[in-house]
Amino acid sequence: MPADLEEKTDRYERMLADALSEAEAVAPADTPLGEAADECREMAESYLRDGRHFRETDDPVNALASFSYGYGWLDAGTRFGLFEIPEDTELFTM
Repeated sequence: MPADLEEKTDRYERMLADALSEAEAVAPADTPLGEAADECREMAESYLRDGRHFRETDDPVNALASFSYGYGWLDAGTRFGLFEIPEDTELFTM
């Protein structure tokens, strides 16, 4: 695997895992927005698992794509106000 692809895949996996641990759902769970937050988190977690599976099967391109899509779900949820993030983080584009 080219070094650039390996480094980027490592970085995006870390970013997604870190973002999942930092993002806290703020919408009440029993509302449509709470359900949307749950769905965003579920999608991000699924893409993290998929990306790790692709890495294990020596498919770095799909691993990187999965990590990127998962991160995108959390980033969108944060922009829509579904998640609260620490003010001192650089994980999101807010």
